[in-house]
Amino acid sequence: MNPDDMIGRLSGPLSLRSRIGNVVALLGGLGGALFVGLLWATEPVLPGRTHLAFGVLVALGLAWAGYGTWALTRRTPLFALDRVIAAWLAVTATGLLTAGTVAIAVARGTWVSVAGILVAVMLGAVALVILVRARAARAALLRRKRELGG
Repeated sequence: MNPDDMIGRLSGPLSLRSRIGNVVALLGGLGGALFVGLLWATEPVLPGRTHLAFGVLVALGLAWAGYGTWALTRRTPLFALDRVIAAWLAVTATGLLTAGTVAIAVARGTWVSVAGILVAVMLGAVALVILVRARAARAALLRRKRELGG
């Protein structure tokens, strides 16, 4: 096997599992953004915080839909770049969730939201672990590509 064949194997087509995951990201993001957007449109008299929250949720849904579309149209993982982008989206979403949960807890001044904060922080930690693993996988593939002279 020559270096070109090996590089070709490193950036092969998406597996069925990856394609299904990307379709789920596309449809889930689009469906979520559409649902929240319709809810937002039918409730014109809302507090500013709610408008902000709905806007963030619509933006996150559209970001996941955009990621799913991008990943499906590329048809190749491109040295695990799709994993890194998805991990960054997850870190962003959980970071916003954690910030919102903390803001609600501080505004209400209750300890009831402590469980929510802990869950959000733990989700954020999981998202960070996924990001670290995705970046390591991408670095290993790029290192292998350089070793093969590609």
